[in-house]
Amino acid sequence: MSTRAFVLLRTTVVSSIFVSIWTWFVPRWFAGGDLHPRWTPLSLALLVVGGAIMLRCVFDFAWTGRGTPFPLDAPTRLVVRGPYRFVRNPMYLGMALFLIGESILLPDVRRQMLVLLAVLAAIVQAFILFYEEPTLRRLFGAEYDAYRRAVRRWIPRLRPFDIAGAAAVRSTDLD
Repeated sequence: MSTRAFVLLRTTVVSSIFVSIWTWFVPRWFAGGDLHPRWTPLSLALLVVGGAIMLRCVFDFAWTGRGTPFPLDAPTRLVVRGPYRFVRNPMYLGMALFLIGESILLPDVRRQMLVLLAVLAAIVQAFILFYEEPTLRRLFGAEYDAYRRAVRRWIPRLRPFDIAGAAAVRSTDLD
């Protein structure tokens, strides 16, 4: 099995477990059993958009970064393609959109899902500030610093970031 295929397999397993916990098991635990979804165009749109963003990010982590979203099996290459060209944390934003869509879909547990989202947002922000960003700076150095300066953590850019263009600008600044 090729390296990329094995990473894609690992990523599929890790991501499926993670997403299942937050989107399948936790809502059922909140509900104490069965759920009664009420499909709306808004819930469907948020679920589809959030899910698509997460899938693309997971694929980019595996294919380009050669790792998974799990911190102990993180990408070994900086991923600055796809949604990462617009915002530094699109996977978290995709998950947030998905959970908001799910909270609309499941009115019986809406309040609990939104509280969960707020708690997860605080945990994710702390994780990013105290672990993820320092680790990325240590692993990828100047390349990550250029990316971090050009792409915001949570608010997407209107135009995609170009790492090659940033490297060219950086090298001319050194002359």
